[in-house]
Amino acid sequence: MEKKGQLSPSGSRQLNLKKSFKLGVRSLLTACPKEEFSKAFPKFTMLEQEVLHQLFVQVITSLHGNIEDEFESLCRETQVGTTVDSVEEHVQEQTLDPLYIDKIFCRLLGKAEKQRSSMLYRVATLRKEMQELSATADALYKLRSGILKISNKQVLLWWNLLLV
Repeated sequence: MEKKGQLSPSGSRQLNLKKSFKLGVRSLLTACPKEEFSKAFPKFTMLEQEVLHQLFVQVITSLHGNIEDEFESLCRETQVGTTVDSVEEHVQEQTLDPLYIDKIFCRLLGKAEKQRSSMLYRVATLRKEMQELSATADALYKLRSGILKISNKQVLLWWNLLLV
């Protein structure tokens, strides 16, 4: 059982995801020190630089909040928590099931057998088609030879008739 105040593993993973996102956003959107900010606007007076820097800090702070709120909203809409839980459950099943790798191997082996059968069927079909094409080619050759023989005989007959 979980103790009060203690998160489940999946809850802690969701929290870690959100913390990581916030850290990433903060590192990307960090406020600039006044000295650096003043160097970027050397032609402004000190008062103008101060006002600009305060405005900059307000914008960055607001941007942080908006981005974090949008991230939270997207997490809810896309059910990130449910997905993280599902992934965690799947990982635990793999860890707890000593036959998991065997099951995966058997599935892959089954797919390979189906592909092999399909390829053997295709090869047999192609061989049959090749035999049929060969028989057709032989028949065409014999027909052509017969036509040529008939034609040669006719030419000889015509030649003989002309000579007489």
